[in-house]
Amino acid sequence: MDDLMTIIKQRRSIRNYSDKEIPEEILQTLLEAVQWTPSWANTQCWEIVAVKDTKVKEEIQQAVPASNPAFKSILNAPVVLAVCAKYGTSGYYKEVVTTKFGDWFMFDLGLATQSLCLTAHSMGLGTVVVGLYEHDKVNAALHLPDGIDNVALIPLGFPTKVPKAPKRRDVSEFLHYDSF
Repeated sequence: MDDLMTIIKQRRSIRNYSDKEIPEEILQTLLEAVQWTPSWANTQCWEIVAVKDTKVKEEIQQAVPASNPAFKSILNAPVVLAVCAKYGTSGYYKEVVTTKFGDWFMFDLGLATQSLCLTAHSMGLGTVVVGLYEHDKVNAALHLPDGIDNVALIPLGFPTKVPKAPKRRDVSEFLHYDSF
C-alpha cells in the first residue's frame, strides 16, 4: 500500500467506471474505514445505503441534473453509496446543540467520506463525491426514515479514465501564522 501522502495526492474524482463488480469483501473494507472514522463525541451519526439495483440507481439519477458532470456516473458505477446523516446527535450534549454551527453532522460525514474515498483509492477503486442533486427525491428513492437525510452520493467502481490533477494553491497562499 502506498504511503498516506501519496494516496492523498493521487486520489481524483473518477466519473468513468468499468462494469466489473465490486467484491463484497472490498465493500466491507471501505465501510470499515467509515466505522473507524472519528466523530463528535463518537456519535457516529452516519448511515450508508449501498445501491446496486439498477432501478434504484435510475430513480436516483432522476434527481441529478443532467448538467452535473457526475450524472452518468450514477448508472455507470457498479455501486452508489448514499452517505446519510442521523440528525440531532453530532454536536449535541444531552439533546442540546452545543456548537456555534449547530448540528455537526456535515463535519463528521466529511471525515467519513474522506476516509472512504482515500481507502477506495488505495484499493484501486475510483470515487466522486456528488452533492448537486435534489436530496428529497433521493431520500424518497432510498425510503429514508424521519431523522435521516442523504447528504452525498458516491459512485464507486474500477476507473476506466483518470483525470490529471487540478492546480492546487500553494501552502503559503492559505497558511497564516498567529493571526490572519
